[in-house]
Amino acid sequence: MSLPRIAVDAMGGDEGVRVMVEGAALARRRHDRFKFLLVGDEPRIKAALESHPNLRASSEILHTDQVISGEAKPSQVLRRAKHTSMGMAINAVKAGDAGAAVSAGNTGALMAIAKLSLRTMPGIDRPALAALLPTLGDNDVVMLDLGANTECDTRNLVQFAVMGAAYSRVVTGREAPRVRLLNIGTEEMKGTDEVRDAATLLKAAADDLSISFDGFTEADKVCRGDVDVVVTDGFSGNVALKAIEGTARFVGDLLRRSFASSLRSKVGFLVSRPATELLKHHLDPNNHNGAVFLGLNGIVVKSHGSANAAGVANAVAVTARLLEENVTERITADLARTGVDSLRHTSTAASPQEERA
Repeated sequence: MSLPRIAVDAMGGDEGVRVMVEGAALARRRHDRFKFLLVGDEPRIKAALESHPNLRASSEILHTDQVISGEAKPSQVLRRAKHTSMGMAINAVKAGDAGAAVSAGNTGALMAIAKLSLRTMPGIDRPALAALLPTLGDNDVVMLDLGANTECDTRNLVQFAVMGAAYSRVVTGREAPRVRLLNIGTEEMKGTDEVRDAATLLKAAADDLSISFDGFTEADKVCRGDVDVVVTDGFSGNVALKAIEGTARFVGDLLRRSFASSLRSKVGFLVSRPATELLKHHLDPNNHNGAVFLGLNGIVVKSHGSANAAGVANAVAVTARLLEENVTERITADLARTGVDSLRHTSTAASPQEERA
């Protein structure tokens, strides 16, 4: 079966062409049915491809030497986006020359260009940034939004739940994903009007949405493994994500410092090395790299700017799987089947501020 090719912004990320090409080559080994459109400086891409003949044979190069810097503001890049590697990769999706785009470049610029070029799907007001996080269970958890929308209303949160559930079905295989709203407590009276109203709507529509919904979860329980999708606004989601990533780095640094503190500790490290290597693998962000902009008329995946080749490969692999599983079509079908577009905001009685705290 012929599958749509993946456009890779080869100029994005901290390491640029070398790591992006190497990552695409690693992913190609796992998804050998896919072809690639490598967008960026042609001489540099050709030089990088010399070490990866398998990728070279399945790739086409789209030349541009213009790149969007990590410091550029979204409003500044839109005027010249169509001539940059990021903009050309996304436009390839719009034109049908690629089925999806991957970039490790400026997140804000990627969101702005993708939304302007691809537009949102029918029934979706705003796209959301979703990522997979490791858990103590046998499943990864999908969390969204992680920064695309700092303020969200009830309707946005319900739409995020539909999109997150569709994504979760692809990566977990669970037909009725366990969905929760991120909140400051699990009691029904906790949280903002928007969060509590979204909970009311999702609870009423859970059967039609094919989800298991049981209210709220707190930030310290996101990675416990008892939930498949965590839904929140982009402000809270981004804060929670960075707190989780920071805690993971803190634990890793603390372990390294502890094991180096004395000869006895160094011996202890050698004894416990298999366990610490497993922990390192589980906490390494490269092993969970690849955040997805859900809700667009096309698939766009964001790789960490600091990702190594293995991390880029994971982001490309996420992209390939979303294409293989037709996640955009799944979201469209879920929206049509459930009638989520007709859900109306119904405000609940406001609780005293002290009860929400």
